[in-house]
Amino acid sequence: MALRNIENALPISQERPKKLPKLTKQPEIGLNDENNPVPLPESSIEYVASENLKPFPDPESSVQRLLEELASKDWIKVCDSLNNTRRFAVYHSSLFLPILEKLIVVMVKAMKNPRSALCKTSIMTCSDIFKSYGEKLLEGPHLKSMDDLLLQLLMKASQDKKFVCEEAEKALNTMVNSVARLPLLRKLKTYVRHNNPRVRAKAAVSTSNCVSKMEVNEMEEFGMVLIAQMAADLLNDKLPEAREAARSMVNSIYDKFTWNEEEGEEGNSKQEAWKKFCENNVTGLNAQAMIKIVSSQ
Repeated sequence: MALRNIENALPISQERPKKLPKLTKQPEIGLNDENNPVPLPESSIEYVASENLKPFPDPESSVQRLLEELASKDWIKVCDSLNNTRRFAVYHSSLFLPILEKLIVVMVKAMKNPRSALCKTSIMTCSDIFKSYGEKLLEGPHLKSMDDLLLQLLMKASQDKKFVCEEAEKALNTMVNSVARLPLLRKLKTYVRHNNPRVRAKAAVSTSNCVSKMEVNEMEEFGMVLIAQMAADLLNDKLPEAREAARSMVNSIYDKFTWNEEEGEEGNSKQEAWKKFCENNVTGLNAQAMIKIVSSQ
């Protein structure tokens, strides 16, 4: 058999190089990238109760570094710095007054962070700030940042993550117990009409708690009719939490409105005064609902 010419032979196929697997870039721990959250090392975060916080041995020098530390891109360091913020609020609050506005902005930013540990630590910081500064927080320089802070607390209290939600509810209760009631109610009235029903419900609870602590003169200065109309609107709310808060508000308004009314036979004098107040100031069906709430007690 004739041999095939070597020039006509089939070319030897070269083996194709194997594809190397793609290397995925691992996120660096501590980077503050909200679009690519780092898995949370829960064991590295310590939630310290307020009563277990310690004062600084040299607070004047420590306060100078605090804002820089709070601006760190390492979120674990920010958590530590927020705990230091709490120490200042509890033991050295006078040193914080010049930078209080900046601190509120930092707390709001930390609450917006997707890392739950950072969010919770910031909320705990809010509680200590409320207790230490009270009504100063609603004075001129801090009004805008307090709007942002209050909205974030209401949003966190209405979310599904239980341990963040519970901490936010505690902070809202601390706020109601610490901040001056009249300016606080002026803030809250915006949020009882919020588009988000869960935020609205949490605002209703805080509003009801605030109203329950008000004196008659405070209600009159704010406007007892306005408070009654807020309660009436919430009686028809979508969520039961808001409706329950509204009923509690109605009882608080009734107690303060009728405190100087003389008690007639079977309380008729108070009931008549309340009925007249509701019918004169609240729309028909809501007025009847408010009258019924009181008469059923």
